[in-house]
Amino acid sequence: MADPAILVTGGAGYIGSYTLRHLASQGRELVVLDNFVSGHHDAIVDEGVTVVEGDMGDAEVVEAVFSEHEIEAVVHFSAYINVGESVKEPLKYYDNNTARPLTLLAAMQRHGCKVFVLSSTAAVYGEPEAIPLVETHPLQPVNPYGWSKLMLEQILRDCGSGWGLRSACLRYFNASGSSGDGLIGEDHDPETHLIPRILLTLTGEAEKMTVFGTDYDTPDGTCLRDYIHVDDLAKAHAMALDHLMAGGESVACNLGTGVGMSVKEIIKAAEEVTGQKVPVEYGARREGDPARLVADPSLAKDVLGWEAEKKDVREMVESAWAWMNGPRKGHFEK
Repeated sequence: MADPAILVTGGAGYIGSYTLRHLASQGRELVVLDNFVSGHHDAIVDEGVTVVEGDMGDAEVVEAVFSEHEIEAVVHFSAYINVGESVKEPLKYYDNNTARPLTLLAAMQRHGCKVFVLSSTAAVYGEPEAIPLVETHPLQPVNPYGWSKLMLEQILRDCGSGWGLRSACLRYFNASGSSGDGLIGEDHDPETHLIPRILLTLTGEAEKMTVFGTDYDTPDGTCLRDYIHVDDLAKAHAMALDHLMAGGESVACNLGTGVGMSVKEIIKAAEEVTGQKVPVEYGARREGDPARLVADPSLAKDVLGWEAEKKDVREMVESAWAWMNGPRKGHFEK
């Protein structure tokens, strides 16, 4: 039997590949399970990582992974993330984000693996009743994406009661940025995240940037969001692993900076970083967009010892721009 290993599902995706790289830098034995529907082969940049191409809902593939490797913990990223698509195709999201992980959890139970770190989302809260958002806020998602994640969180809690699974549900706010060396970055299709969408207008790949709503109750009328650098997210997953593997109790906690930045402020930062004018079109509000989404990240600090280090949004934009103008140009193969 090989050395104990961490199984990273969706390790070829945006945040998954960052976390994989961070875990590899710590000398951990790693196995990736990814179907490469949206992930990229070239996002796995570290040698020595075992890569299995397959789906987490395929019982034969998953059983083979657990039989051939001594999996001591799972870090789970495999999910669909497009909120708008989830509204139009809810079954796709409930199948992939909620149902298919049951196959993974069943294999964990059979093989005595009791540590699970979940890539969750602030979408589990729904419309904020107060800002900053704390973990005791009511959990009332407003779209199938949020519900699909919250349902999995509940399943993990039930597995904890039923067979001793210990889990960390990490509720991200707005993941941003790229690696300092430019090797890996954000490359979704379609791209729905604000910073890369802005930058695509400057590379000529998008005609304009549409700002949805300028009449919100915020300082400049545009939505406020909490932008968290993927480097900080990767570190949070490693610290959650350490917490659980040391016998720590299950936890659900926010990952954010605690600072809100408006859409107009992000556009201004992009213009300052690139020296270019962003072609902006102002439109009506989108249904379901809260005015403010800002985290209270204090629980993550108290329980995991984690807090965001990269809080300068210009640094996030600079790294994303370097990625856009470097490896992203033809670097990845689907």
